Amino acid sequence: MRNVTLILDDGSRFQGKSFGYEKPVAGEVVFNTAMMGYPESLTDPSYAGQLMALTYPLVGNYGVPPFTMEENGLATFMESDKIYASAIIVSDYSAEYNHWNATESLADWLKREQVPGITGIDTRQLTKVLREHGVMMGKIVFDDEPEHIPTADYSGVNFVDKVSCKEIIRYNEGAGKKVVLVDCGVKHNIIRCLINRGVEVIRVPWNYDFNDMEFDGLFLANGPGDPDTCEAAVVNIRKFLNSPVVKPCMGICMGNQLLSKAAGASIYKLKYGHRSHNQPVRMVGTEKCFITSQNHGYAVDNDTLGADWEPLFINMNDGSNEGVRHKTRPWFSAQFHPEACSGPVDTEFLFDDFVKLL
Repeated sequence: MRNVTLILDDGSRFQGKSFGYEKPVAGEVVFNTAMMGYPESLTDPSYAGQLMALTYPLVGNYGVPPFTMEENGLATFMESDKIYASAIIVSDYSAEYNHWNATESLADWLKREQVPGITGIDTRQLTKVLREHGVMMGKIVFDDEPEHIPTADYSGVNFVDKVSCKEIIRYNEGAGKKVVLVDCGVKHNIIRCLINRGVEVIRVPWNYDFNDMEFDGLFLANGPGDPDTCEAAVVNIRKFLNSPVVKPCMGICMGNQLLSKAAGASIYKLKYGHRSHNQPVRMVGTEKCFITSQNHGYAVDNDTLGADWEPLFINMNDGSNEGVRHKTRPWFSAQFHPEACSGPVDTEFLFDDFVKLL
């Protein structure tokens, strides 16, 4: 394995070995504290443009499941049709794997999809640096090719436009109630959770004006990057909110932020984001707490919500917003992932709540 160096914007350097595709790469370095689920995380479009560091020390020991597609066009074991993360950074890569559903190693998968992977990194120290400084840009450079220094544009880039579908896609046609899903980088399990509840899903590009379509409810999906780059989506959502015909709406992750922006709230960037399977949230007005899966670097400013809106969930670690709801109309959202795959699924009932409103 070739020697590589991870270089952060603050000058920090971490030495490691390459075990994935061999090319220099740059992007925003973020950390994920989940203990499992690397196939799902790597294929989550919300990681587009990011170098994903896993804090769990041993990675790769259960291999990679087959990349098969179901009849409905959804990936069976992944969250999209390919790897979207720009690279994966681990402490100890296990070349030997064992799992009943594994068909290849993590290294072979990364090489096939041309995604770098580096091991031997002190991910505990890397996480400390990121927690102290906040997420920052970084680059992976091969030591024997010091002249090949990658560059990456991240700030201000509309990553949603890069990962959203380009045309309308329908699922479960003729099943019953119609739900328009605004694709900002949707995970396949979100679509699966909807069609499993007997609705037809009409997946539209992030900037598509859906307001003249025939539908019973609106769903705003997750996605990568800065919500402030998605003004076209905000305009369409605001038109929906101002329509005299009131229809239910639910948002997840980026969908929470876009719904809040359409309602007049502002968004800010978190110091190091929430990326894990173990984020505790509390439903506002109750003592109900849930363990949630999250993947986002921005948050809604609760203090800027209009008089007709209120927080629905609050993060119990830092007090940041984890969802909003309208006080009188059937509109709500979650900043976390109730469909979480690979778990937890404590809050999947939110899909039931949404479908009951249709």
